[in-house]
Amino acid sequence: MKVKRSEMWRAAVLLLITGCVCASVPEEPADRAAPSDGYCSWITRAQPHGAGGRREGFSEFRLRVEGDPEHYQPGSTYRVSLYATNPAYFRGFTLIALKEGHNGDQEEDYAGNFQIIDEEDTQFMTNCPPAVTESTPRRRTRIQVFWTAPPSGSGCVLLKASIVQRKIISFQDEGSLTKRMCEKETTDKPLLDCCACGTAKYRVTFYGNWSEKLHPKDYPRRANHWSALIGASHSKNYILWEYGGYASDGVKQVAELGSPVKMEEEIRQKGDEVLTVIKMKAQWPAWQPLNVRAAPSAEFSVDRTRHLMSFLTMLGPSPDWNVGLSSEDLCTRECGWVQKVVQDLIPWDAGTDSGVTYESPNMPATPQEKIRPLTSLDHPQSPFYDPEGGAITPVARVVVERIARKGEQCNIVPDNVDDIVADIAQEEKEEDDTPETCIYSNWSPWSACSSSTCEKGKRMRQRMLKAQLDLSVPCPHTQDFEPCMGPGCSDEDASTCMMSEWITWSPCSMSCGAGVRSRERYVKQFPDDGFACTHPTEETEPCTVNEDCYTIPCLLSPWSDWSDCSVTCGKGTRMRQRMLKSPAELGECNEELEQMEKCMLPECPMDCLMSEWSEWSECSKSCGKGHLIRTRMITLEPQFGGDPCPETTQKKTCKIKKCNQGGINSDERKRRKEDRKKRRNKQGREESADELAGCKMKPWSAWTDCTKLCGGGIQERLMTAKKRYKNAQLTSCKDRKEIRACNVHPC
Repeated sequence: MKVKRSEMWRAAVLLLITGCVCASVPEEPADRAAPSDGYCSWITRAQPHGAGGRREGFSEFRLRVEGDPEHYQPGSTYRVSLYATNPAYFRGFTLIALKEGHNGDQEEDYAGNFQIIDEEDTQFMTNCPPAVTESTPRRRTRIQVFWTAPPSGSGCVLLKASIVQRKIISFQDEGSLTKRMCEKETTDKPLLDCCACGTAKYRVTFYGNWSEKLHPKDYPRRANHWSALIGASHSKNYILWEYGGYASDGVKQVAELGSPVKMEEEIRQKGDEVLTVIKMKAQWPAWQPLNVRAAPSAEFSVDRTRHLMSFLTMLGPSPDWNVGLSSEDLCTRECGWVQKVVQDLIPWDAGTDSGVTYESPNMPATPQEKIRPLTSLDHPQSPFYDPEGGAITPVARVVVERIARKGEQCNIVPDNVDDIVADIAQEEKEEDDTPETCIYSNWSPWSACSSSTCEKGKRMRQRMLKAQLDLSVPCPHTQDFEPCMGPGCSDEDASTCMMSEWITWSPCSMSCGAGVRSRERYVKQFPDDGFACTHPTEETEPCTVNEDCYTIPCLLSPWSDWSDCSVTCGKGTRMRQRMLKSPAELGECNEELEQMEKCMLPECPMDCLMSEWSEWSECSKSCGKGHLIRTRMITLEPQFGGDPCPETTQKKTCKIKKCNQGGINSDERKRRKEDRKKRRNKQGREESADELAGCKMKPWSAWTDCTKLCGGGIQERLMTAKKRYKNAQLTSCKDRKEIRACNVHPC
């Protein structure tokens, strides 16, 4: 008999919704599978029937996308996990991806494509190719699939899951079984025409925090290092590297070998598209405290046409892993220059090598893959692997600070940092021929040398003309230049300890009254003679905030420790308190003195719950000794160590009348013989397979689920032929079926 696909699909969905885990409908060939009769959309809105009902708001189950992103990159592939927290589990599930605001009635309502990872666990749903379901119903705590995001312009997407646990199906339109992701806008870093005026000078500082303490798995103790850093300030017409693009030969050399030579050559070939080449030396080992080794830095400039900044450095040893910034825009929409950028960095895969560990052998990626960020679910052997799919701990931080501007500025919103000219501390007075009629600010500190090597460069300082008292007397220049070389190139520099400028003061340690504050600096260059720097790297000084503290009515003690949880198991609450220390006459204090929060201890034991006993059945014999039977059902299985379930069936003897022993006719003898035979067959799987004339039978199958929950239903079981002998007749080797009553208690 030919079964319609829609009928087969209807049966499959009904099996899923009612919680039946007896069998799975086989998957149709891909070329025949197509959404049928709207059932694809129906599974996301299905209202289950029967004992289980609908459950929402559960936290035992969670749908998670690796890294917990809020946005997806069109065309990128993500690992999607569906898992249950201990001790929960699920037997079946559905997983589907819909465009937000669509219900799945049309084929174009579905977003992206799923890819099966483990065929023993997951498969595409019959007649609903966009959805994924279980391959075989069984107890499980986790499944994983890949999902490839839809093309650009698809908008927001909802990944929705449903869970089948026994006879309960859990749907969630919001919460842990639904994940909402929106398309990552390409305007996160708008590459618009820059309207700023003049030029700006920046210092980029690279702080590597890739260390054994923060990244302990397989950390390479001997050869860990950061390669030489290479980058540029450039126009929007030139891209050094980008997410989703392919690595150039220069990027490949940096990522695989740590060599900046080829990439610097590529940068310098771009001519006027590049304003400044950015370079820093390699760091061996990868991490040291700042009081031992200063963080490397470099300076660069930007202007109206070349206002983007990019760089790369290799994390070594590694297959092709690197960190960096791509096309960081330093021009603001208000026609000014960004004052500061602080960015934590995670490693990127350049797509040129297929290794999965720090020291994997060279395995070229063929064909070359696109540049992408590493994730915690890339491979179990990866040093960044996390079975929960959490975010990777950053391996570096980059700080880009504006240190000077030159030329006329036209920013719409005034800056809160004036680095064109700055009144810095009074320097030693120098003899000059400045007329007394020209009033200047103090000279700014000397800038860093334009040369980072031992080639000749120059450095600059500035001052501002505040007033010209006599217009007939010309005032001298406001800028001063002098020749210089890179650090360590002069005899004077080689034997000195160079320190950074002091970092700004920390906040005062007290919010009211007298306290202390501190500031730090670091060593920029150690003496070549091997001696340590003796200059202090930290300063402290007293500070006072709100001297009139007595006018503040709220002087509070610190919070006490949290109290014990209010329950010994399950969900409860805990509290903490603090006291008001200021006198009452200072005024009313509205600060809270007590806080409460929820707490969770191991689940409370739940004992088995049973239904009432059914009525006694009729006597099993019409004469002589027989027995009566009554049954009851398990309404709640014991959980978390609760009391086990008692018996579900009781039997007692009955005697109606004495049987006539002498006058048993052949019909009565035949009936008794059949009764004995039936009792033997009820042994089921515990007995060996029945042997009938001419054939060998399989054991009885398990009883089917009762057709009713109360009021009397029916259960069936089957025995089929396992082997038919040559002398067997068809009549002696037939399949057998038994029927019995169940759930006979009244509703």
